[in-house]
Amino acid sequence: MGVTLRFLCSSRRMRTLAAALSPAFLRFGGTRQDFMVFEPHRRQQWEEPQDAAGESCDQTFLPPWMEERLKCDWAKQKLVLMKEDLLGTYRSFFFTELTVDQLHAFANCSGFQLIFGLNALLRTADNSWNNSNAALLLQYCQSRHYGMSWELGNEPNSFEKKAGIRVDGHQLGLDFIRLRKMMSESKLYQDAGLYGPDVGQPRNHHVALLDGFLQTGAEAIDACTWHHYYVNGRDTSVKDFLDPEVLDSLALKTNEVMKKVKLASPGKSVWLGETSSAYGGGAAGLSDTFVAGFMWLDKLGLGAALGLDIVMRQVLIGSGSYHLVDDNLDPLPDYWLSVLYKRLVGLEVLKIQVLSEFGRSKRVRMYLHCTNRKSYRRGAVTLMSMNLGKTPARISVPAVFSNSTVEAFVLESEQPGEEGLYSRSVKLNGEVLMMVDDKTLPELKGKLLLPARHLQLPAYSLAFFVLPDAQAPACS
Repeated sequence: MGVTLRFLCSSRRMRTLAAALSPAFLRFGGTRQDFMVFEPHRRQQWEEPQDAAGESCDQTFLPPWMEERLKCDWAKQKLVLMKEDLLGTYRSFFFTELTVDQLHAFANCSGFQLIFGLNALLRTADNSWNNSNAALLLQYCQSRHYGMSWELGNEPNSFEKKAGIRVDGHQLGLDFIRLRKMMSESKLYQDAGLYGPDVGQPRNHHVALLDGFLQTGAEAIDACTWHHYYVNGRDTSVKDFLDPEVLDSLALKTNEVMKKVKLASPGKSVWLGETSSAYGGGAAGLSDTFVAGFMWLDKLGLGAALGLDIVMRQVLIGSGSYHLVDDNLDPLPDYWLSVLYKRLVGLEVLKIQVLSEFGRSKRVRMYLHCTNRKSYRRGAVTLMSMNLGKTPARISVPAVFSNSTVEAFVLESEQPGEEGLYSRSVKLNGEVLMMVDDKTLPELKGKLLLPARHLQLPAYSLAFFVLPDAQAPACS
């Protein structure tokens, strides 16, 4: 892990890519968080005695030759991680102060708020959480004045499968209460965020665990987190990524979680604490290609409409095939989609009826938001649209906004037709997107269109249509 973090956190290119997604949460967690043990003063061979936390953001970059060497080391380490995931066997490993320093520096310099996932599989003889290691970590982070939020455990529904330890929801709630008490005794973390339980999507044992947790631990958390993936990455196809019924399945799972949280703790925020297209590391040749964008944009639009306050994407970079940035630190199609979403889409969700030239179409999906006010004046709206079909579509602009000019941001694969669905490159208004250099992203410029009642949506395309003169009262 040390090699990986040093490579990622000290890369100028990675910092540039991350900063374009800010403000955002950076969640340091996942399966391996429950096998991590903090060991202060235990320096690894590769670690150099330095004050990473005390350096400015511009002083933490690696020279190009070292970045290339660490990139090779990361590729080797990734193979080890993939083997562990395949076998389902995980080993405990240690991390030191330098790991925490580098992680916090990366988050801070990128404009992210760090969420650190604590190991919940450290248990006592009576199966309650052993918080002694977490206490060491909190003590160190407080001594460095590191502002961050916290989680405890990842997908507790799978603890027995991963480690042979079963923790029910009632006990997990008590564990969170214990962590909240620890935080309340810290001047720095008494008001910090605590999120959980990061349970898998509702089914069988997962539901019972969530119910039990909410009964005992709901008041300890600031938001209830759960995970969602549409399909199994080892048993899926491109058809699933374009299937409206698969996309609609998010609503069923979300409504089930929202109902349970509302009953146990009315007003509690609900987050998708981890999500992507396919579980099991993603679907090779699909989750990192253009076609994955349909699941991703629809999840952002539908999730907001359903009332999810935060959606955290798995993963910025890492093992598997659902990352936003590849091993060479080149951005993938979902990265560009995410950047455009951050720039163009605001928080407020507006109602819209989906109409195309064929009437109500399942193949055309649309979501309407107020536009991000940091980018446009008040009253502007953004129409998020996607065409899941192989033929172009014409969509209707809401009549009340039809007098506004339009800025069109249309994303298509670099290659036309169905073959393009497997491409790892994307075009914005006909121009292939790629970084200018390690410090510069391309200009993401919309195409100006005159006011019209209808807009064209190419086959297999994703689009943001900004109507800057909409003068929507809800967006003013």
